[in-house]
Amino acid sequence: MLVWLTIIGVWIIDRFVKVLIQTNFIPGETIIVIPKVFHLTYVLNPGAAFGLMAGQTWIFIVTAMIVIVGVVYSQFRIPRSERLTRLAIGMIGGGALGNLYDRVVTGSVVDYLDFKIWSYVFNFADSMIVIAVGLLMVLIYREEKAQKLDVREEDKK
Repeated sequence: MLVWLTIIGVWIIDRFVKVLIQTNFIPGETIIVIPKVFHLTYVLNPGAAFGLMAGQTWIFIVTAMIVIVGVVYSQFRIPRSERLTRLAIGMIGGGALGNLYDRVVTGSVVDYLDFKIWSYVFNFADSMIVIAVGLLMVLIYREEKAQKLDVREEDKK
């Protein structure tokens, strides 16, 4: 249930913010939130992260669908007790669904988060995917570390 609720929650938040941006901005418009640090900038991104592979929409649609199928499959395989892992895969699924929706409906992804420390604009869905992958990396690291400690303790016996 956590996976499904997370997917739905991420998708709803993503859609809500994107609709706000699309109805209140014109493409390319920027509002300065924190000067030289953070702006809201409406960009239609026809590519992947950082604008890579612009115009290859079909590749991103297929990739997002594969990710979503993988998330749905994984949610049946991951024990309910692994709540953080289930949360992370839900975040990935919701982020993939949010960007898939944009690509299918408009052919481009709506981006708007513009941190001026780098020159790329992204969105909530992208953020959820990146945060979830980071969380999974930490969880995998912790699990491997715990397994190594278990092996060492077994060797001492």
